[in-house]
Amino acid sequence: MIRIGVVGLGFMGVTHLKSYRQVPGAEVVAVCDAYQLPADGDLSKVAGNLGDNDPLRLDWDRIRGYTRFETMLAETEVDVVDICVPTKTHPDLTVAALAAGKHVICEKPMARTAALARTMVAAAERSPGVLMPAMCMRFWPEWRWVKEAIDDGRFGKALAARFRRMTEPPAWGREVYFQGQDSGGALLDLHIHDSDFVQYCFGRPTRVYSMGLSRYSGAVDHVVTQYQVASGAVVSAEGSWLVSEGYGFSMAYTILFERATADYDSARGPDALRLFEPGQKPRTVSIEGQDGYVGELRHLIAAVTAGQAPTWVTPREGLSAVEICEAEERSIQTGAVVELAPSA
Repeated sequence: MIRIGVVGLGFMGVTHLKSYRQVPGAEVVAVCDAYQLPADGDLSKVAGNLGDNDPLRLDWDRIRGYTRFETMLAETEVDVVDICVPTKTHPDLTVAALAAGKHVICEKPMARTAALARTMVAAAERSPGVLMPAMCMRFWPEWRWVKEAIDDGRFGKALAARFRRMTEPPAWGREVYFQGQDSGGALLDLHIHDSDFVQYCFGRPTRVYSMGLSRYSGAVDHVVTQYQVASGAVVSAEGSWLVSEGYGFSMAYTILFERATADYDSARGPDALRLFEPGQKPRTVSIEGQDGYVGELRHLIAAVTAGQAPTWVTPREGLSAVEICEAEERSIQTGAVVELAPSA
């Protein structure tokens, strides 16, 4: 069994704890949280904008609880450290865990700045442990499907693509999320998923042009970006915390192929992915598989078990996603097109 220590018991930490139940070969043996380590193990009140709201109660007979990260590292035999704490703490915790020889999965964004993310990549390259950025959209079944469709050309060339991720401002952890100098606002907390998926499907953009605004965090809370990519496809993405109460959360994409249009909208539930092909009736495409959280953790545990580095997402790709978002942030600030150098 691969032994897991989860750091952070907020929405994402609880989401990962639930997901590990569906990951063969993984066992959570420790959790760490400086502020909310429940004596009775009850985490049923922790919720967010995605995933189930099933209650979760930690079994303290099987799991050790810590309020100090250093103590967990020193006292508990963990193989993987799963970092689900606020962005500003990612670099220090990741570097410390890697220095201790642990494998690390770190929630997005890797860091608030590309410079800090580079220190994490450097630490991973020095360590016997692996570092995997938690870019979960690469593992979401319907998003895997469209990535494969773009790659194998089953519908011809992808001519244009639009991604959209919209949600009410976070109702949880606002004291963290609304400090934009630390969190990066919706740009780095939300929109980075689509910036990463753009590079995953079309390669690292060569230029970005973005418009955006701030409302809650002091950083970018609404963004619309046009990406220039090598294939010449017309690619854009929108991310926002500005929708009104009651809207909830939705993620969507529309890909215009030469011989089809693929349209995904999570708000449609079982009919989320629709395919339109000339001469055929529109149809729903049903994709089997677990959600992206389970998928990314399964991939990590399989890689660690095999003694290999994860391949679906690498530390340098996590760094590149932060660099792309930084370029978008500069474009919003300057009103100019921003060029991206090739990744190192």
